[in-house]
Amino acid sequence: MRSPETVLENLSTKAKETTYRFKRLYRNLYNPEFYLIAYQKIALSQGSMTAGTDGKTLSGMSLGRIQKIIDSLKDHSYQPQPVRRTYIAKKNGKMRPLGIPSTNDKLVQEVVRMLLEAIYEPTFSDKSHGFRPNRSCHTCLTDIKVAFHGAKWIVEGDIKGCFDNIDHHTLISIIRRRIADEAFIELLWKFLRAGYLENWVYNATFSGAPQGSGISPVLSNIYLNELDVFMDRLKLQFDKYNSYRRPSKEYAKTVAKRGYWIKEKKIAVANGDEARIQTATANIKKFTEMVHNSHCYEPIDPSYKKIQYSRYADDFIIGVIGSKRDAEAIKEKVGEFLSSELKLILSDEKTKITHSAERVRFLGYDISVERSMNFKYDKNGHFKRCWYGNVKLYMPREKWINKLLEYDAMYIKKCKDGKEIWKPHYRSKLINWPDERIVSKFNSEIRGMYNYYRIACNVAYEMHKFYYFMNSSLYKTFGNKYKRTYKHICERYKRGGIFTVSYKTKHGTKTLELYHDGFTKNTKPAPAFVDTLPDYRIVTKKNSLVHRLQRGVCEMCGARTDDIQMHHVRKLKDLKGDTDWEKKMIEIRRKSLAVCPGCFEVIIKTNL
Repeated sequence: MRSPETVLENLSTKAKETTYRFKRLYRNLYNPEFYLIAYQKIALSQGSMTAGTDGKTLSGMSLGRIQKIIDSLKDHSYQPQPVRRTYIAKKNGKMRPLGIPSTNDKLVQEVVRMLLEAIYEPTFSDKSHGFRPNRSCHTCLTDIKVAFHGAKWIVEGDIKGCFDNIDHHTLISIIRRRIADEAFIELLWKFLRAGYLENWVYNATFSGAPQGSGISPVLSNIYLNELDVFMDRLKLQFDKYNSYRRPSKEYAKTVAKRGYWIKEKKIAVANGDEARIQTATANIKKFTEMVHNSHCYEPIDPSYKKIQYSRYADDFIIGVIGSKRDAEAIKEKVGEFLSSELKLILSDEKTKITHSAERVRFLGYDISVERSMNFKYDKNGHFKRCWYGNVKLYMPREKWINKLLEYDAMYIKKCKDGKEIWKPHYRSKLINWPDERIVSKFNSEIRGMYNYYRIACNVAYEMHKFYYFMNSSLYKTFGNKYKRTYKHICERYKRGGIFTVSYKTKHGTKTLELYHDGFTKNTKPAPAFVDTLPDYRIVTKKNSLVHRLQRGVCEMCGARTDDIQMHHVRKLKDLKGDTDWEKKMIEIRRKSLAVCPGCFEVIIKTNL
């Protein structure tokens, strides 16, 4: 069989031919190499040891187990298990449903995802940024910052329960345009209709992408790519502009009058007419101020209209250069398309039309278009209004306030007069942790907040406030842990003005410092989407999971066998070293162990 790299590269190449239809995809599911790549990737995920409805986990993975999956696909007896539904809390207090597929289904879905991504990724719109290789919230926001220059109105798109309401028949009809393999289509139908178990009660799924599954993101992008294509068509119909845009009559007259007095001043200087010079100077100053305080172009120009669009997953935003009536018409057209073509509903309450001078919340950032009339000299020495129309990205204040309250690093005391006093607070949940782990926790939270908001124009101002409370909370946490005052904690931990802890490892004593590298705005552009090929290449190191599985040597007894089975544990630190296999895993410092069937039975018995 051909290597997965060759197959996926060929699929990506053919995908660029928009009329090409793929006819023999299903046979790639017979290739064990695909499942080894899928196994390598799934094993690295945090939920790899979470059992599905069949009670099985990644532990016990073997080449024989993979072959059984392939055999069931060959005779078409393969049937996905219903996902186990659980709920996770959202920030607004509501609960989000999450489905947990079985491990075997995760493997098959990962192979299907690789095939679908290779086919569709080269054809997806540049305006789509969610769940795609080399794209992120930052690439979406950077695109908005460039493309939405001069926007007058912003339409915030909100689709009601998008992922739960994807119409299966519409999705399959979209996929059939590119894929003419009924066996592969049948497998997608099985995943879509697998259902879910909630409180051990089976529920059928008649709409929506499989929650929590590996193929859900790519299926959602295939579905919503129709919206991207529609927006491209709408842009072609709406956009109206010439290569040269005429200034407004009022602005042109003011510039002409200033030019007239500049010439008059030159003549007066040549003739030595002081009175005329003073008159010309006063008029030049007057008309210059008028030029600086007036618009070069008409704010609402019927001959100049544009729209820009960007989407991240099911959240999208539209920038409109035009009137509010134009923005309302665009909102209505998008709503009609979603309803008629994709069977989705655009929320009237949450889909707002906002003037771009006001701040609009998108992907956790506040976005607005600058209206500053200030001038400055550019790099070429020209005096220009350089800020007007630029898109500004802001870090919202409530984001770091809510994070501090969530971490319990701050509390708000209300006074009798209604005023609020914000005070740092020790974190009781961290008191029993080792010193280095506490500092590492604070560092990860500070870096996480900064890394996400690093492209905001006010990141330094807001992050320093966040850092003040986090820094104070750290001192209070250590003070509460050791029952010492601030002065004693400083004497013990402060080194050169930086909070520093020392800890011992088998390689000697090491130190860990609290983050102190500052919060400058990161002007480096987000990673560009360069390669259309998905990230499918397997790690080829000699100690990788796949190589250990294929080596055929038991890591416990040293026996050679063709039936190596991989034992996995959730966390290495949970092992106590009471058994030989636990000691071995601690020794090699791995959460997996390649063993023969006999040793695997011993491990299973000790776990019972």
